[in-house]
Amino acid sequence: MSTELPAVAPDVTAELVAALSPRLRKRLDAGVAKLAGRAVVRDGDTVRISVDDEGSVLELHAPGGVVTDAAAVRCGCLLAPDCLHRAAAASAAPVGDASGTVETPAEGSDGRRAPGPTAAETPGPAHDPAPAPAPEGEEAATPSQLTAAQALLAAAAAVLDAGTDGSGAVVQAELLRAAHTARLAGLPRAASAAVSVVTALRAARAADPAFRLADLVTALSETLYVAHRVPSATGGELTELRGSVRRPYTPDGSLRLYGLFSEPVLTASGYAGAVTWTADAAGRLCSVSDVAPGGAGRAVGAADRAVRVGDTALTHRALSRAGLAVSGATLSPTGRLGAGKGVRAVRASGVDWRAEPLDGLWAVPVAEQVGRALGGGHDLLFLEVTLVGPVRETTGDCLLADCGGVPLRLTVAHDHPALPYRDNLRLLAAARGSRLRVIARLAPAPHARAQLLASEHPTLAGQRVDLGLDRLQLADVPAPLPAGTASPPEEAPLHLLRRRVAQAASGGRRVLAFPGDSAADSRRLRRHGLATAGDVLDELLAAAAERSRDVFGRLLPADTGRFARTWLAAARYTDEVERVLCTAAWGG
Repeated sequence: MSTELPAVAPDVTAELVAALSPRLRKRLDAGVAKLAGRAVVRDGDTVRISVDDEGSVLELHAPGGVVTDAAAVRCGCLLAPDCLHRAAAASAAPVGDASGTVETPAEGSDGRRAPGPTAAETPGPAHDPAPAPAPEGEEAATPSQLTAAQALLAAAAAVLDAGTDGSGAVVQAELLRAAHTARLAGLPRAASAAVSVVTALRAARAADPAFRLADLVTALSETLYVAHRVPSATGGELTELRGSVRRPYTPDGSLRLYGLFSEPVLTASGYAGAVTWTADAAGRLCSVSDVAPGGAGRAVGAADRAVRVGDTALTHRALSRAGLAVSGATLSPTGRLGAGKGVRAVRASGVDWRAEPLDGLWAVPVAEQVGRALGGGHDLLFLEVTLVGPVRETTGDCLLADCGGVPLRLTVAHDHPALPYRDNLRLLAAARGSRLRVIARLAPAPHARAQLLASEHPTLAGQRVDLGLDRLQLADVPAPLPAGTASPPEEAPLHLLRRRVAQAASGGRRVLAFPGDSAADSRRLRRHGLATAGDVLDELLAAAAERSRDVFGRLLPADTGRFARTWLAAARYTDEVERVLCTAAWGG
């Protein structure tokens, strides 16, 4: 996906793809790939791309940064406007919305909600009974919301059936059309999740280093869950399922903020920058962000840009160790500090992590911090750890630490080679026996696991290291204590089910239709007391392999609805069991 193209609203992409002839639709993915190598020239609100060797030029007019009308995508080739180029450009661009806002990941959202339905409870698009009448006095979904939910179910089920390789621009356009319909019907939560699915699909197909399969699984699960529940929900549940559009910043008076750390941002949707976290005198977290279209270079360099609050010249790197006095402050519901015209800010002194008011963040019991994160609060953890040593996992190295008697696995927050997370983690692993305060982001798992973001300096008292921006040197690491055994405890094998859920999202239904010796996985789950997990796995694999035949013995199309229902049950079940095991692992 090109980060140089302007964002295109979902309905524009859907309209352009729908206008293609069947022959051109088959060539659309190849057309998207060809555009990736073409030069892009920006002139104000207009972006131009040379689309062929004859000098034909494609123009995208994007006032406010977002293309909101199909007529704003114009091509100069001989076949225009019925050419492939217009739809290919829209399919290669980031996804925006008609309000002129670019779709970026929701701040502080992990996509995990209330427990989901079981396989037997989840009717599919082709078999949904009419919604039960709403209890008297409770609001039910409108007809337009019911229609939008059904469209989302069908489109998301098609993505799940095809997997990332099969979900090309045509399949994506259908999901974008359903997302646009959902937004118009007043279902912004489902629309946002569907757009996240498309963003993840494009990153996967482009082999973007920022792609994370877990993000695709979460977005697919969220889309299917909300679309499934809307028809039968009422009252408060329906309000939650509908979601809300971005809420405005609200006045918060004067703030005295103390810098905690900065972290780089590099997303699969083509955005990069930095976020600096601060705390006020009461320990409330506030963040200042600078995120815009860009790649790894912007993520690395954004820390040395001035923060966008008032007239202060503080950079993100400086603010992470200093302070800020703000008047006329405005805050978003997630604690993001606004940068409106009425906001004034001046540099103030910072404090050490072991001085008030920051010291109080580490005084909160760990189990309480984890419970807050799993309950929908911010997911930052303030931990005191003793480093034990490196542990090799199938996904790479992690650092084993002791956190008040809890064996904790600390992992990198981002794998991109331009960011120093992994190199810093390896150096810290050599500082065996060091006792440090760290800041990490909870990574829900059956064991205690977190992404390491910042730490006290291993040898320089009072200093700290932003592990995604600063680079430790070998001289910064103290001589390790005698080696011990860095082996994590045995855990329940929930990964056997989680792996199949992820495989389906990546490879589609067909990957699970021939799963090999799946009975061994079910038996292992049951031996560890996870009998329901074994049943869910069996049902998932059976739904993937099931194919009916007509009276002539010919295979009928697969029941994508049933497979989507079963996959949703497996994904939601895994999330909830993982949540319970995570709470227990942290001592909750």
